Amino acid sequence: MKLVVAVSGASGAPYAKRLLDFLAAEGTAHGVHVDLVFTETGKQVWRQEIGTEPAYPFATWKNRDFTAPFASGSAQYDAMVVVPCSAGAMARIAHGVSLDLVGRAADVMLKERRRLLLCLRETPISLVHARALTAVIEAGAFVMPASPSFYSNPKDIGELVDTVVSRLLDRLGIPNDLMRRWEGLSPRSRAEPVED
Repeated sequence: MKLVVAVSGASGAPYAKRLLDFLAAEGTAHGVHVDLVFTETGKQVWRQEIGTEPAYPFATWKNRDFTAPFASGSAQYDAMVVVPCSAGAMARIAHGVSLDLVGRAADVMLKERRRLLLCLRETPISLVHARALTAVIEAGAFVMPASPSFYSNPKDIGELVDTVVSRLLDRLGIPNDLMRRWEGLSPRSRAEPVED
């Protein structure tokens, strides 16, 4: 799989870091080739929330460098994840505004009918956001809000982050065991009354 990971300027750099850490450690074993791009505000938020800028073994592109292979559909990249995805980035993607490499790459994913995941990090959602969200879903993207789950009983923030990153990896088809999967609850005894 040829995968683009884009980091935009919403709060949520720990989600991006966990995904990139996983891909750096295990991506090759799963046949995943990664290209990385940060927006300028993505770098700023990373420095505030994580610290030093990352050093990953991936080809890393400047956000204005349209010579990146994934700026063209002929390069045949399989998928792209924007994590975290700001509401502004989502709106630009929804309307085909490709002024930078993140927008252009997302536009390529949509026009080529490739998998595009937007890990939205915004609250509350305005009507403007909701309309952009609808438009980008209609265009073929998956909007996956950074909404952690609690049924796996996460013990710390890292495990909470994993509940979101695991779902991103699942949608990409990349095997992972970052969180305990939902297995349902024990069946009720037939003698127990069922409440409405």
